[in-house]
Amino acid sequence: MSNLLLSLFAFVTYSLLAVYFWRAHARGECDERCRGTVGHLSLFPIALHGYLLWSGIFSGGGIDLGVFNALSLIVWLTLLVYWVARFFYPIGGLQALVLPLAAITLLLPGVFPADHQLTHTDLLAFRVHIAVAMLAYSLFTIAMLHAVLISLVEKRLHHANLPRVLRSLPPLLTMESLLFRMIGIGFVLLTLTLASGVLFSEEIFGKVWQFNHKVLFGFLSWCVFAVLLWGHHYYGWRGKIAVRWTVSGFVFLLMAYLGSKFVLELMLHR
Repeated sequence: MSNLLLSLFAFVTYSLLAVYFWRAHARGECDERCRGTVGHLSLFPIALHGYLLWSGIFSGGGIDLGVFNALSLIVWLTLLVYWVARFFYPIGGLQALVLPLAAITLLLPGVFPADHQLTHTDLLAFRVHIAVAMLAYSLFTIAMLHAVLISLVEKRLHHANLPRVLRSLPPLLTMESLLFRMIGIGFVLLTLTLASGVLFSEEIFGKVWQFNHKVLFGFLSWCVFAVLLWGHHYYGWRGKIAVRWTVSGFVFLLMAYLGSKFVLELMLHR
């Protein structure tokens, strides 16, 4: 079976799961369904998506991390983290929110094919650097999603017309606990990514480290999340303050990686 047919099959499966979980969401049963048989079976399209990403990224003997492959990879990792986390937290509703995004981003590399092979991909250090960076981006994507949802719930908390999609989310304390866990782990991974890029640039990329806009935004993001974790630990920052700092850090991180790739690949065709 060709990768195109596999992509269409995975897209349809993601879409059906999204409809199923959203309907369960409307009945207030999403978390129960997510932990049940259908929730377990959702690993199948996730695994298929992972295979398609592997085939697309490691095609041609190199590593192709064009903007759409990177976006699909980040969403896939986000969904995978949620699938694992559902065993420990009542986050079925959050997984339902990511499934439609996974379905869309799954098709993007095929609809908008591009060839952006990276060099020095045979080096183990390079592969580890890329893997750690992608996992960090995924964790901060989850943190961003949590921050937005926390902000929406806090704004509508005292309103009688709180949408069911928000009422079905985990308690705010659970959401905030997950938020800072994800930020803490993501911060460690981002630190490793930046440090390895600076200290071992020649070994990883085959050239001397250079300070550019990507590095600048990466370090700005690191500083924002460092201050947020410091403020949360020593001053108990949470709520609106945590949301604002999380959004700011994520925007800098997005500009550091996807922003630069979007401009170079889709606007400048480089």
